[in-house]
Amino acid sequence: MIQVAGLTKRAGGTQILRGLNFEVAPQTVLGIIGASGSGKTTLLRCLNGLERIDGGAIECDDVRLAAELAPADYQRRVRALRRKVGTVFQHLHLFPHLSVLDNIIEAPVHVLRVPRTEAEARALELLEALGLRSAAGRFPESLSGGEQQRVAIARALAMRPSVLLFDEPTSALDPRRSAEMRALLRRFAAEGHTLVVVSHALSFLIGLADSLLYMEGGEIVERGPTDQLLAAPQDARTRDFLQQAK
Repeated sequence: MIQVAGLTKRAGGTQILRGLNFEVAPQTVLGIIGASGSGKTTLLRCLNGLERIDGGAIECDDVRLAAELAPADYQRRVRALRRKVGTVFQHLHLFPHLSVLDNIIEAPVHVLRVPRTEAEARALELLEALGLRSAAGRFPESLSGGEQQRVAIARALAMRPSVLLFDEPTSALDPRRSAEMRALLRRFAAEGHTLVVVSHALSFLIGLADSLLYMEGGEIVERGPTDQLLAAPQDARTRDFLQQAK
């Protein structure tokens, strides 16, 4: 489970996130929607500890980040959090000088201290499941955008996280690959993962997200079950956004 309470984030004198409160139940998928600049990616960066929060708290399983923590304690908890949370950002940040296999085993070997042979076996299992077993020895630049994205997913899964965060997972995919990605993420949820997915593509979230959260100006405007929010939004701002997004 993810619990967010009173979350605020500032950048300089600008308030980026304004007192966010929400929960994500285990083994469910939360879709986050909103216009560019609404704070969606900043929220993801707070959820995995890349951005220090300025107010409130985030709790994932038994790890709690709170704004009032001393820097050393905060960073210690961030390290614990990242063992539970895997993230696939729009910019995939694969290491260009490492093979696909080495990209995937880098963190398990050097962070979790998993023996290399065990990490490689797990990586090959993941690549097989993602249809990329034959690409294990290739380098990122030789892969398509969609293939690189699947490698980034395998890299996140190699850490065996309970929570997966995705920022625009269809940005490099054509419609057919987008449908395959939707099915893949839905499978992750069925296998026990909790997912938070930021996407501009409403069509992608239909059939994937159990609930949607609409953000505007760093605030949560509305949240509800996907079908309900799309069919009968309660807030005029949500209605306007959905109308423009069609």
